[in-house]
Amino acid sequence: MSDVALVKQLVEKHQQLKNEIARVIVGQEQVINQILLSVFSGGHSLLVGVPGLAKTLMVNTIAKALGLDFKRIQFTPDLMPSDILGAEILDENRQFKFIKGPVFANIVLADEINRTPPKTQAALLEAMQERAVTVAGHHYKLASPYFVLATQNPIEQEGTYPLPEAQLDRFMFAINLEYPSFEEEVAVVKQTTNDEVAEVNPLFTAKEIVNIQHLIRRVPVADNVVEYAVGLVAKTRPTSDKAPTLVKNYLDWGAGPRASQNLILAAKAHAVVNGKFSPDIENVQAVAIGILRHRIIKNYKAEAEGISEEKIITELF
Repeated sequence: MSDVALVKQLVEKHQQLKNEIARVIVGQEQVINQILLSVFSGGHSLLVGVPGLAKTLMVNTIAKALGLDFKRIQFTPDLMPSDILGAEILDENRQFKFIKGPVFANIVLADEINRTPPKTQAALLEAMQERAVTVAGHHYKLASPYFVLATQNPIEQEGTYPLPEAQLDRFMFAINLEYPSFEEEVAVVKQTTNDEVAEVNPLFTAKEIVNIQHLIRRVPVADNVVEYAVGLVAKTRPTSDKAPTLVKNYLDWGAGPRASQNLILAAKAHAVVNGKFSPDIENVQAVAIGILRHRIIKNYKAEAEGISEEKIITELF
């Protein structure tokens, strides 16, 4: 099948996928769109939202609809790397046997990743970057596709270990979950307080997701779009000659080259699911906030004046 036919098929299946997810999840369309773009691009996502916004249910539903294996890890201050990677044990024949940890799944939900010490965070980040883990000197490949969705609670900062900037940079998207609208909350309450359970049907297989990831990488991009994405990222760096006054005044640090790579990959995915065969500048802008939000560091002045990351990024367009 040609790439053109594959794109048309994906547009159709993407709509079916969203309809399937909507049977369980009310609203949150922007969040679901960004998670799916992340999966199709082969990236990871960080979900930031207060408790009770159905983050776990959403990830579980998306995993079922994609036909992927799903595991959830609840991060706590006493969690050790072996708790997530797995460990070697002596079996009844006195032979060492490796017992796989929850990190061995297609979609891993790392719940409250900032609640666990840096040592355990780093173990997960090796898995995210290398798509493999090393235990007792042995190298184990992870399943393909492999996707980590980490959550952070923005309220409680006591007893947490914030992710360092280098680790935040590993996440393709940082997605903010907002409270539902009044109508959406009414629908949620009606749907979750009756005796009916909505079943989600798998629409893809793991192999199909991998093929989609390859298809997205094959999508051609015009030079002016790549230059626009790289230019947009360069504008976030206060030391760059391209940086506008706004950035020099309000940012301490800007985004690195990984942001430029992710902008183009996500723009390709955004174009494809919307039926386009090549991304344009509008596609780059459509994904820019989620990709740059966690990669720019505001200074004290921006905090004092209540200037948000979203406002700074939007001004750069």
